[in-house]
Amino acid sequence: MIKLLIVDDEQIERDGMQAILERTYPEHVIKQAKNGRMAVEIAREFQPDVIFMDIKMPGMNGLEAVEQIAAHHPNTKFIMVTAYDTFEYMRHAIKLGVKDYLLKPSKASDIVITVGKVLKQIEEERKTLVKTKLQEEALQKTLALVETDVVTQLLFDHVHEVHVDMLVEMLDIQSTNEMFVMVVLLPEGAENLYSSIKDKVRRTKSGWVGALYGNQLPIISFRRPDQSYRSQAITLAKDILSLANPDKGKGWFVGIGNICNSLDTIRQSYQSSLISLMDTTIPAKYRFYSDVPVSGDLANRKQLQHQKKEFSDQIRLGQWEQIRMNVMNIIQSYESEGADLLQTQQRTLEVLWIISRVMSEMGVEMTTPLYSFQTIDYRQLRSETAQMLDRMRESYISHYEKIESDTIQQIKQYIIEHSHEDISLDALAKKVDLSPIYISKMFKEKLGVNYIDFLTECRIEKAKKLMGNPEKSIKEITFEVGYHDPNYFSKVFKKVAAVSPNSYRKILLGK
Repeated sequence: MIKLLIVDDEQIERDGMQAILERTYPEHVIKQAKNGRMAVEIAREFQPDVIFMDIKMPGMNGLEAVEQIAAHHPNTKFIMVTAYDTFEYMRHAIKLGVKDYLLKPSKASDIVITVGKVLKQIEEERKTLVKTKLQEEALQKTLALVETDVVTQLLFDHVHEVHVDMLVEMLDIQSTNEMFVMVVLLPEGAENLYSSIKDKVRRTKSGWVGALYGNQLPIISFRRPDQSYRSQAITLAKDILSLANPDKGKGWFVGIGNICNSLDTIRQSYQSSLISLMDTTIPAKYRFYSDVPVSGDLANRKQLQHQKKEFSDQIRLGQWEQIRMNVMNIIQSYESEGADLLQTQQRTLEVLWIISRVMSEMGVEMTTPLYSFQTIDYRQLRSETAQMLDRMRESYISHYEKIESDTIQQIKQYIIEHSHEDISLDALAKKVDLSPIYISKMFKEKLGVNYIDFLTECRIEKAKKLMGNPEKSIKEITFEVGYHDPNYFSKVFKKVAAVSPNSYRKILLGK
């Protein structure tokens, strides 16, 4: 529906113009104004698409009215209707953006032709606006997938050299020199609040939200220059915790990792945020890693970091007897040193968390290992630790029993067939009923390539074939193979093919 406004100080001129317009365009809404001042007032509420404006009127003339209306309604189109065909009037009207003019008296055919041209322009502008809006929505959807994938890659050591820098460039929240990880522990049934938590973080304009895995939601936060690290983290933690139902808020907790200086070391902050979640009974419902009571000396902490890789290798090979022996040796070493029993329990729990995280990265779903009570002696500590290790082993065995041998082939085929779509780790995970982290690991270990690198290869190969058609532009090919930004597509193409898309097309068509 188009809204038209006729402005003229002569009633007969307004009625005649309206009769012609209603006969030709009966579906449009038409109003009248008898002078420039009234036109300004009506335009404020009516917001017409086209205004037929007489120039010579008492009080405010047509050009003055056009200037005032255009200042508040820049998309309105103006057609001047005047008996004065002078250069000065037309020069001023053109300067104000007037689209056309009609001379009094005007033939009905002239009015219809002039209006038809302006209406066609309005229709084309509306189509362009809709197309732009759809492209913007597609871009925002892509950015949301990029954000979760970047967080997953950074925190779980799946970074691929070709893409991570480019993906980070696409995000509207850029990284800074200081950052830290927060992990939100959600109770069962609170998964539907994922979008609400993401909105809280996005309002701060200083964080990336990862994918929800089990009951844990990781967030990479970048320190704002106007806030201290602790102040920023506490504010965000309280905002997130405010989403908890007062009557059913049990189970919510936020672990806050140490601050670090680059994305290369962000996993250290993630590990420290996990340790902050070990004791969720404190009233504040959030804890900084630096506030966790110190236990053990620095040498032992470094030893634990060194053992992380050893545990990873043993879990992947299924060497559970070796894992049990290593954990029990750690307990024995603390007992021999005469360490405080509570500190030994905390340190052992850190070891179990390391094992748990490695298993989670492999896609093994299991409950978070926690001691049910404070231990009273080393015998009890060994017994309950052994029970938790047994449960981990059972989860590991159960996991591998349900994985079918053709999973990799199934995933590859899905990517090949849907490479033009926005394929995320979450989408692949749902197709084969595995965790996103495990799929990424499996791709790297079994095929020697990251899943997104394989997706890129599929897209670039398809793009190469489409470039053989000279009728298709590079921009059309960009959207057809699954990218939303021609500049980003050109960067990726050049990374993979070693030449730009235009250069490749010239070589291809030259042959």
